[in-house]
Amino acid sequence: MLTELFARDFRCFAECRLQPHPELTLLVGRNAQGKTSLLEAACVLLRLQSPRTTTRTELIRLGTANCLIEGRFSEQGLRFAQNERVRRVAVDGAPCPRTADYLARSGRVVWMDHRDMGLLRGGAEQRRRYLDFAASQIFADYLPALRGYERALRGRNHVLKRDATISWRQADAFAGVMDGFARVLRARRAELTGALAPETARAHAHLSAKAEAAEIAHLSGQEQNDLAAQLAGLRAEEQRQRVTLAGPHRDDLALRLNGLDATAFASEGQQRSLAVALKVAQARVLEAACGIPPLLLIDDVFGELDAHRRRALLELLPAGTQKILTTTSLEWASADGVNGDVWRVEGAQVYRD
Repeated sequence: MLTELFARDFRCFAECRLQPHPELTLLVGRNAQGKTSLLEAACVLLRLQSPRTTTRTELIRLGTANCLIEGRFSEQGLRFAQNERVRRVAVDGAPCPRTADYLARSGRVVWMDHRDMGLLRGGAEQRRRYLDFAASQIFADYLPALRGYERALRGRNHVLKRDATISWRQADAFAGVMDGFARVLRARRAELTGALAPETARAHAHLSAKAEAAEIAHLSGQEQNDLAAQLAGLRAEEQRQRVTLAGPHRDDLALRLNGLDATAFASEGQQRSLAVALKVAQARVLEAACGIPPLLLIDDVFGELDAHRRRALLELLPAGTQKILTTTSLEWASADGVNGDVWRVEGAQVYRD
C-alpha cells in the first residue's frame, strides 16, 4: 500500500506531498490543476512508466533540470529521479542499477481514465499496450522480451527500408533474434488473455445487469510458431511494402458483445462498460497472480458514468484495494455514499480538505 507520495519539479508541481488513505483518496479540483499529474507520479514511482507519455523528459517541470518522486510502499522507501539523459531509482536508499530489481519490489498498478474508450475505438496498438502493462507486472520474462523484440523489429524494418536492394541476410538475422522473443510474448499474451476472459465476462455482466455477454480473445500476429520461417515466406510481399509483416507487433484482442464485434456494433454506453470491465478484470488478475491487490489509479471516470454503472463499478472493485480517484465534483460521491480522505488540488498546490 502507498502511504506517502512526494514530488518535486514533476509536471506542474514545484513541490507537493500526499498521504493516501489505505482505502480511498479523492483528489478534487477543477480541470488543469494537476490532479492527473499526481496519479501519474504514483504510477511512475511504482512502475517506472507513465500512462500519458513515453518521453521521460516531459515529466520534468518546465524550466528545471530534473524531477524527483519519492514515496513509501509496503514499508519500503522508493525513489525515482530523472534528468534529460539519465534515470536513477533506489529502494530504501540503495540504488537499483537493474530495472527488474526495482520493479520486483514495487507495487502493481491499474490505471483507469477516459482514454480507456480507445480500447474499443482505437487501433490494435492500444489493446496491445493494455496487455503489455498487465503482463509486464505478472511475468518476469515479459518486459525483457518486449524490449528485445522491439529493438530487433526496429533494426529489421530499418534494413527493409534502407537500400533499393534489401539485404535479406541482415533481415533474416534480425528475424532470428525476433523469433526467440516472439515465442515468449505470444505465450504470455495468450496466457494473460485466458485469465482476463472470464473476469471480463463477469465484470461486464454485472455492469450490464446480465443483459449482455462479453468475450475477449487473443489474436496472434503470426500464423506459425516459428516467426523466422513465416517471415521467410513473406519475402516477396515485404519486398513490396518494406515493413515486417508478421509478429507480436501485429497482435490484437478480439472484443465481442453477444457474439458481435464490440468495436463496430456496440453503442457508446456498451463500449464504455466493456472498457471498464477490462480494467476491473486487469485488477483481479493482477491480484490473483501477485497475491496482493494492485493500487487503482482512477482519473475522472466516475463522473462519466451513469448512476447504475457508477454503483456497479464501485461494487466490482476488489475488496481491500487501495484507490486514488480524481474528480471535479463530490456530488456523485455524496449521492453514492462514497467516503474517503479528500484532498484539494488547485493551481499545482495540494492540501487536505
